[in-house]
Amino acid sequence: MTATDPALTALAQGWCALSLLHGRIEAHIERALQTGHDLSVREYSLLDVLSRQHDGEGGHLQMKQVADAVVLSQSATTRLVTRLEDRGLLSRYLCPTDRRGIYTDVTEAGLTLLEEARPTNDTALRQALDQAAQNPELAPLVRAVETLRAPV
Repeated sequence: MTATDPALTALAQGWCALSLLHGRIEAHIERALQTGHDLSVREYSLLDVLSRQHDGEGGHLQMKQVADAVVLSQSATTRLVTRLEDRGLLSRYLCPTDRRGIYTDVTEAGLTLLEEARPTNDTALRQALDQAAQNPELAPLVRAVETLRAPV
């Protein structure tokens, strides 16, 4: 295969379209969350992921798991946790069974803000997808996103 191979060109074009769709969606949601709730997309995602933890076995996430879930490096995730903790939206404490582990929980204020922001996030996502669906190059990707289901 050469760099001008049609299969590679199509693959690159598909990747560019996917990247464009992601960028447009994220930018639209970012504006809505910042304007309505003083939250970034990453902050919202982190609050959402951490709000789904539970006290049962395996219910608390390690920082690496959180970082993977919000698609950030561990150091960037730690900085994000610190910012949200400083705002009173998260709290950290030592794992009771392993003093090396640190758990992060969403505070009541964080849960309240998350619940207030969730409709904004959902509406902005729908708007961004509807706008992207008008573009013939992005429409097939929008349909694919709309048919995806979260893993069980």
